[in-house]
Amino acid sequence: MTVKPESQGMCSQRLARIDRFIADKYITSGKLPCAQLQISRNGQLVHQTVLGKASLEAGTSMAEDTIVRIYSMTKPITSVAFMMLVEQGLVALDDPVHRFIPEWKHLGVYVAGGQGLPGTAGGWQTRPTGSPMRMVDLLRHTSGLTYGFQSRTNVDAAYRRGKVDAFEAESLESFIAALGQLPLEFSPGTAWNYSVATDVLGYLVGLISGVPFDEFLRRHIFEPLGMVDTAFYVDDAKAARFANCYMAGSNGLPVPLPGTSFRAPPRALSGGGGLVSTAADYMRFCEALRCGGALGEVRLIGPKTLQQMRANHLPGGRYLADMSISLFSEATFDGIGFGLGFAMACDPVRSLLPSSVGEYWWGGAASTAFWIDPVEDLCVVFLTQFMPSSMYPIRRELRSMVNAAVTDSKA
Repeated sequence: MTVKPESQGMCSQRLARIDRFIADKYITSGKLPCAQLQISRNGQLVHQTVLGKASLEAGTSMAEDTIVRIYSMTKPITSVAFMMLVEQGLVALDDPVHRFIPEWKHLGVYVAGGQGLPGTAGGWQTRPTGSPMRMVDLLRHTSGLTYGFQSRTNVDAAYRRGKVDAFEAESLESFIAALGQLPLEFSPGTAWNYSVATDVLGYLVGLISGVPFDEFLRRHIFEPLGMVDTAFYVDDAKAARFANCYMAGSNGLPVPLPGTSFRAPPRALSGGGGLVSTAADYMRFCEALRCGGALGEVRLIGPKTLQQMRANHLPGGRYLADMSISLFSEATFDGIGFGLGFAMACDPVRSLLPSSVGEYWWGGAASTAFWIDPVEDLCVVFLTQFMPSSMYPIRRELRSMVNAAVTDSKA
């Protein structure tokens, strides 16, 4: 249930303007199949928008409880799960990754080669890393790992040839083994590159806790928070609520996306992009973070741990613009840092985004997004199902329009 926006220092007319903007620019024009927006301030839902079709083919309308693929919005959940283990003393941020994956101890940095398939003798020339890959490198994407879709180097080409991706793997164990046959793109801690690092974290959560990764998330995050529709697949009982996903066709308009159906348990659980969820579920996760790691009586992590997660952990306090070699990310770079699982607003002037210092967020490949503003006590969740996420500037537009609806700024 929504409350009157003015009761929480927001303007009803300006929020209604967002609905008209999304409908006119994106839904009526056919650019996006659907859109759902939830805005919460001070823990109160002040606005909800539900537009378009969950299935263009069937004509099924988007609904408040429609289930969608959240892809990389999985990453903050996996990162919180890992930090729960840090709080228990089972692992530390400065632990070398090879403490738990010993076969990675001698991973080298790419110098030349790579024409052969992963694992073939003589395929790579490498040099030793300047320092070992640490757990913090996985959380902040400074590990030296990459994604095959980056299409930038011989290393990510080998990821593509060998299908080194959690969505393609037979198991998380085989995925980790395949990564151990490939060089790193750079020495850990020296650059930023969007990568499969969070999939590795998911594997480590299961390994270190002794509980399967999906079961760990269910027991310690989803069930306690009441995230009843968040999982790694959609079962038959919920299939009617599952939205179709689309990609840009030759004319830029949505056409059905081929590939992973999310209708059966996956062979490998992707901590980097494997979850489905609803706006209500993900808002509960956001609210737990806004409230310092707890929602009501349910505490995920302590406030000091969350404070550490939403600080800029890039070496030397640098920004993504200074460290990124990535061809793709779910964030703009200038004035933006990176914490332990989230992008961070460090300098709103440089980023040209209306935001608060300390605001944190991320998005997913199907153009979904969320952000949490701890200064304004604001949480926003935006869902749709359209790839690529870089096609339209809707995230930036929403950031401007939502912040323009705040009438009693706490900054």
